[in-house]
Amino acid sequence: MADYTPRLRQRYEQEARAKLQEEFGYTNVMQLPRLSKIVLNQSMKEAVQNVKLLETAADELTLIAGQKAVITRARKSIANFKLREGMPLGARVTLRNQRMWEFLDRLVTVAIPGIRDFRGVNPKAFDGRGNYSLGLTEQIIFPEIDYDKVPRINGMNIAFVTTAETDEEGRALLRYLGMPFAA
Repeated sequence: MADYTPRLRQRYEQEARAKLQEEFGYTNVMQLPRLSKIVLNQSMKEAVQNVKLLETAADELTLIAGQKAVITRARKSIANFKLREGMPLGARVTLRNQRMWEFLDRLVTVAIPGIRDFRGVNPKAFDGRGNYSLGLTEQIIFPEIDYDKVPRINGMNIAFVTTAETDEEGRALLRYLGMPFAA
């Protein structure tokens, strides 16, 4: 497994880097934008009353990511939401290196095409610094999740953190990696 390189990483190194260098006129390979991490996040307001829902959501997130999900907790108390500091609110996973490339490959080739009435992801969901955020409404689009064992449909946020300086560079990087942006 030490000599294994994920398929999408090979595509980045062999095709995308040359296209990015040509498109933006970089003189140094260290200027090229790279994908540094992918963060998957689920938050559930129902977790305040029912912690069991949160545990199953964390288990599902672990299955999807291939890495143990961490339970996130409230940083401060908010009386209007009946929320106390330290109460569990959601689950999160940060993927880097091989797991990041494998997850992105599964996302763009298997999960996203399985969305009903899919017309492409929003090309404007960048933060101004080349990072992209994607919201999914249901976790059952991933093949790792057994539809019959899901107690509740949950959405999730996926953040793609890049080393790109601008949104155009980040969009080009993700486009060359196979992200299906809407026209």
